[in-house]
Amino acid sequence: MTKARQLFIVFIVGLVFNLHAEPINFLQLRAQYEQTSENWPEPWLEEGVEHSEIGALTEVIFPVENPFTIAKMRLGEALFFDPILSRSGQIACASCHDPDLGWADGRRVSFGHDRQVGQRNAPSIENAALWQSLFWDGRARSLEQQALIPIQAGNEMSLTIYELELKLNSTYQYKQKFKQAFAKEYISAEDVAKALATFQRTIRSRKSDFDFFLLAAKQSDPKRKRVLSQKLTDQALWGMHLFRTKARCINCHSGSLFSDNKFHNIGLTYYKREYEDLGLFNYTGNPADVGKFKTPSLRGVMNTKPWMHNGLFISMAGVINIYNAGGVRILKDENDVFSPETSTLLKPLALTQDEKMALETFLHSITAHPANGPHFSFLSES
Repeated sequence: MTKARQLFIVFIVGLVFNLHAEPINFLQLRAQYEQTSENWPEPWLEEGVEHSEIGALTEVIFPVENPFTIAKMRLGEALFFDPILSRSGQIACASCHDPDLGWADGRRVSFGHDRQVGQRNAPSIENAALWQSLFWDGRARSLEQQALIPIQAGNEMSLTIYELELKLNSTYQYKQKFKQAFAKEYISAEDVAKALATFQRTIRSRKSDFDFFLLAAKQSDPKRKRVLSQKLTDQALWGMHLFRTKARCINCHSGSLFSDNKFHNIGLTYYKREYEDLGLFNYTGNPADVGKFKTPSLRGVMNTKPWMHNGLFISMAGVINIYNAGGVRILKDENDVFSPETSTLLKPLALTQDEKMALETFLHSITAHPANGPHFSFLSES
């Protein structure tokens, strides 16, 4: 059978699926989801997957060893946007985490010192306070630990700890700011990390249409309930239902972050090919972790293309098609201990074109305008 004939048959089958798809009762669907989440339809979960329902953002908890203060937050904000933290004096944290670009950089992969090109797509720092680990491979366990890694990386900001401390201790303005924040005469790299981490914890997503929709369940006033419920269109609401059921997204994209904070292989390791990236293995050294990457948050996802750890996907429809196909299916080569294997959580979904469009509409509904800066809840003492 020719390839053209195969494609034609696939097209006809897809068309038949759409023609015979059961009509959606949107009134019934809306009534189900206007309730609190414990009364929503049961999600479709694989055996062994812990259920953490999608919902509103949880509160930020600051570590005991680095409590929140306004002075520390403002110092971290100044450092975040200042290229003084780089060897060239031309690269700041904000170079790869631009507020106007969803706190990412809009590039396939970021570039750093001497225009060296990195290997991975810069993730947004919105809601970074809620992560259990940082970087695509989870090699940092706190924002304090994460903060100094790009500064020291030779292909990023390329500054040693000694040079960092020397630079800042030679700057009167920063000497004063650090003294106010930490009550110390000497600026240490540890305090730089604490200030940057404090600022990053205040970068919190604005409320999305999805967040407003969630408030409908708490309303006693019918008019207000209706207004909030309509924040999700019928198509977005259908997409939300699919996200939790037939599309099975909730198996990994769960909780308030729309991420399980875990690591999975969806088949994009490019093992022994161009773009090879061994992912979590680079941190753990465990062959079972080859090709696993942290589940990214989907909050604000439509602000941060291109997508995936390598930034190779510029179309959300293309991303959805990968999952619809069950990921890029790779079977482990038993003769190669480092051979990756696609997660068994991924399965072909047989989504129709209408269903895929509804899913994408839902992703728009969980995307608000990028955060403007420190969330207003942290500014009461400013």
